Amino acid sequence: MSEGPFRLEQNGHIVTITHDRGEKSNALTPASMLQLKAMAESLADNGEARAVIFRAEGKHFGAGMDIGGLREAGRGTTPAVQQRRSAELGGRLLRAIREIHQPTICVIQGAATGGAACIATACDFRVGSPDARIGYGEVRLGINLMWHALPLAIQTVGLARAKRMVMTGALFDADTMLDWGFFDSVVAADERDAAALRMAEEFAALPPIAVQMIKRSANAWAGALDQAVMHADADQWLLGTRTDDFGEGIQAFFDKRPGDFSGN
Repeated sequence: MSEGPFRLEQNGHIVTITHDRGEKSNALTPASMLQLKAMAESLADNGEARAVIFRAEGKHFGAGMDIGGLREAGRGTTPAVQQRRSAELGGRLLRAIREIHQPTICVIQGAATGGAACIATACDFRVGSPDARIGYGEVRLGINLMWHALPLAIQTVGLARAKRMVMTGALFDADTMLDWGFFDSVVAADERDAAALRMAEEFAALPPIAVQMIKRSANAWAGALDQAVMHADADQWLLGTRTDDFGEGIQAFFDKRPGDFSGN
């Protein structure tokens, strides 16, 4: 597997994928996304794996994309045609995670925002600790939620609640996320990995063919129109990065102040 902040470990029938960039709040980069995508796709050839756990080291599960990299997106230094292709990477990553045959369990502590929240919704189940906070902050940067993640948010918490999360960009606490169905359980911080392992062991003890067929059929039914409806979210993102509000949102983030948006 390529070098990067993700590591893959296997113990018997259970695979654990860990994001180990805690010093940067586990922020994602294009290179790390490619590494994670390759790991997810490699599980199709792993006949021994029956359950997969996604987790992260450090205080936060993930801060989403590295904002410094996003700032460059609005400066026009790369041809638009290449920007359009690069913008599809997140969608390809989520599809790779969603298409993992084995049941997937995401363990979340601290903040899971933007792309990290998207990865969590691409998993089948989620275990949180009491300090967990979930949000999609893209709107506060003047851009849309992309990566084909909007349908996953709707499927996870329902239409009105997904609108509230994505349209406000607010962070929602663990109790709210448990009540809304985002979390399957919330456990003490020092118990979250053990809770995910117990769930993984439960699935690993079941007939793998039946479990995996059920998962794939359920996902196919729930997401039958996802690709058709969301094919243009990368184009919407490109439009967003060319607005004055995008530049203001990025600057406000670095200045640690509310944005002053004009609609331009």
